[in-house]
Amino acid sequence: MVLFLIWGISVSRLAKDGVSVVVPTFNEGPNIAELVRRLDAMRVEAAIGEIEVIFVDDSTDDTPAVIARVAAGTTLPVRVLHRDDPRGGLGGAVVEGMRMAQFDWCLVMDGDLQHPPEIIPTLVERAAAGDVEVVIASRYVDGGDAGGLANRVRTGVSRASTALTRAMFPRKLYGCTDPMTGFFLVDRASIDLDGLQPRGFKILLEILARRQQRIAEVPFEFAERHAGESKASFAQGIRFLVQLTMLRFGRMSAFAIVGGLGALANLAIMAGLTALGLEYLWAAIIASEVTIIGNFLLLEYVVFRDLRDSSGRMRSRFVKSFTFNNAEAIVRIPLIWLLVEGAGWGSVFSAAVTLVLAFVVRFVFHALIVYRPVTDGRPSPMRAKTGSAVSGAKLRDELEGDVL
Repeated sequence: MVLFLIWGISVSRLAKDGVSVVVPTFNEGPNIAELVRRLDAMRVEAAIGEIEVIFVDDSTDDTPAVIARVAAGTTLPVRVLHRDDPRGGLGGAVVEGMRMAQFDWCLVMDGDLQHPPEIIPTLVERAAAGDVEVVIASRYVDGGDAGGLANRVRTGVSRASTALTRAMFPRKLYGCTDPMTGFFLVDRASIDLDGLQPRGFKILLEILARRQQRIAEVPFEFAERHAGESKASFAQGIRFLVQLTMLRFGRMSAFAIVGGLGALANLAIMAGLTALGLEYLWAAIIASEVTIIGNFLLLEYVVFRDLRDSSGRMRSRFVKSFTFNNAEAIVRIPLIWLLVEGAGWGSVFSAAVTLVLAFVVRFVFHALIVYRPVTDGRPSPMRAKTGSAVSGAKLRDELEGDVL
């Protein structure tokens, strides 16, 4: 992690009379100069008091150098934190920026100018009333517009995701029309930063779901990108669904989603092989080996992604997972034989029953053994880099669920 202090500001003190603008960036170099220009113009025209800009950058291109050049040519206080190890995705970047902030009021916005800086004074004015901790710039409240979304498909996905999220958190999101927005003003003092577990790009959802907040909304028109390409992808969508599920039900439910996908793949492979004439026990063995590897990759990069750095090498985790799942298969496949030959059940149905029985045991083993923090008497990688470690209490909470 490399920190560039581009402006001579003391960040050790916290002030109440200004706003820290936190901008997470990933390969947004072409947008930086225009964003800073409009932020500076907004500051001058609106006279909203002190303002600083913190870029938290996960780029693989020259964006940090672009920010440095732009900062040298503006009177606006600008800093950038370039993360070599971008833990937590965009949400993790926002949390890092809030930790660095000089002021308690933190304005979070994207770096692509789809969030117009000119609306910031309206957010600040609403916050100044003193009756809320979060002011949300909403695309869906009266007067707002989501027209900057690329096409009808993205608009439909956005609205459907919003409806699903509000349905899963009816109390925490009461009165919030746009929990998926990345444009909001929040009082950092109202957030337990250490309690946040960012896993993707919907950090506002993480903040609102973790703790009841007093919120207000102001409308804004979601603009088109100034330059560059959207970072939205199918993988981001999967991460959002996992984040939503884990917030609502805990890690075990996300494990269940992956396990369910693996089970369906297992049964489909087994059914296909038996249809081709392969004996059902051999079909079950082949299906198990394929899905064991596939499930491990999904657990590694989706469900337990936040624990990877603290739990040793990927090779070690794979060996533990592969060995355990094969040992489980040695028990499970003979059980399929007993159900087919002894009880007269169908082979695919018998396999499905054994997969359900194995689910809880698999989860407990992976949560407590495969992804157990490795210390060896030394600070774990997570402790060394973030100042915190995964505790037994956290793992216990994951097992019990995280119902909010």
